[in-house]
Amino acid sequence: MKTKFKITALAIGCFIFSNETIGQSKVESTFGKGIQIMAKDSTFKMKFSTRFQSLMTNEVVLQKNFSNQVVETNTLIRRARLKFGGYAFNPKFGYKIELGLTNRDHGSPIPETKNSARIILDAVLKYKITSNTTLWVGQTKLPGNRERVISSQQLQFVDRSLVNSRFNIDRDMGVQLHHKHKLGKGLLIGKLSVANGEGRNITVKNKGGFEYTGRVEWLPMGKFTGKGDYSGSDLKREKKPKLSLAVTYDWHDNATRQRANQGSFLSSTRTLSTVFADMMFKYNGFSFMAEYANKRSVGKSSVVSYDAAGNVDEYFYTGSGIVAQAGYLFNNNWEIAGRYTQIDPSAVNMVDQIKMYTLGFSKYIVGHALKMQTDISLTQVGSNDPELMHRIQFELAF
Repeated sequence: MKTKFKITALAIGCFIFSNETIGQSKVESTFGKGIQIMAKDSTFKMKFSTRFQSLMTNEVVLQKNFSNQVVETNTLIRRARLKFGGYAFNPKFGYKIELGLTNRDHGSPIPETKNSARIILDAVLKYKITSNTTLWVGQTKLPGNRERVISSQQLQFVDRSLVNSRFNIDRDMGVQLHHKHKLGKGLLIGKLSVANGEGRNITVKNKGGFEYTGRVEWLPMGKFTGKGDYSGSDLKREKKPKLSLAVTYDWHDNATRQRANQGSFLSSTRTLSTVFADMMFKYNGFSFMAEYANKRSVGKSSVVSYDAAGNVDEYFYTGSGIVAQAGYLFNNNWEIAGRYTQIDPSAVNMVDQIKMYTLGFSKYIVGHALKMQTDISLTQVGSNDPELMHRIQFELAF
């Protein structure tokens, strides 16, 4: 009830605010671009937008005896978001706020968040020190793998890959420094971050240590059109080849959760080291993206404890993974895309290797703001029977 009340109050507040300011401000609106309000004296600017995804999933285990096949179906609102952005006082002080409204956005209640819904996804202030250097303070995505930083609104498939779900470093509270520098005809981008290390919306004292992240990106052929290096599919149909190469290193001192700053809190800590390497290439409707991730425990085994039978009871998820995907966007805005994913967990964790093959189709009606996506995946986990999954999703953003 409290959560519903807060969301209702927020919506009413936004409505009142917009009505009071319309007479004093300049208001612009374009489908897919949100509602933009600019104060007459230019002391603030706000862009408000919202979006949601409707998802249906069908799954079946392909047993040898086909007469025993069981199909599981699930329908849900996968994501529903409210987004605010702009600047306050002057353009040097930018900000971004993003709120998640669905159960999947909130995550499971845990004591470390006072058993409350984790509505806040992003709440970050961005201070532009120079034209090329910006300081970020607050809660937002860490500069990790490219697939995670790409908005879930702008994915090439229904959802991100298993490499991302197993190894990404997600959102956290902290400080980031972003800098870009021209290098010949290309562009070099550097990002540094110091974060709390326990994920978003944590209210208790830090149980472990801080998380330190550094990322370098090289765009040898110059900028992508419309920030296309962080958007799935080549919707801009790059007239010249564009390439981005990047590497990230993350050091997590005394991590407390199973997947570093995500997952269950464990009874002991481990220092974790993660390396990401990724790339994005786009040209004339064709796009290719690939990522490699490797997470390891430093100094100690990733296993925390065993049960009475000697089986692994608690462990930090470590190992490596690779994902590669490519797609082609036809002139009628239909796209076909394929993706290969492989996860190789550390042997000490006694978790099986995973291989996943995905074929996807998308229809972009108004870019990523209004689209239909469907994909079918074949997953092999160790020597188990393969699993087949079909998904169809509709996205609306305005």
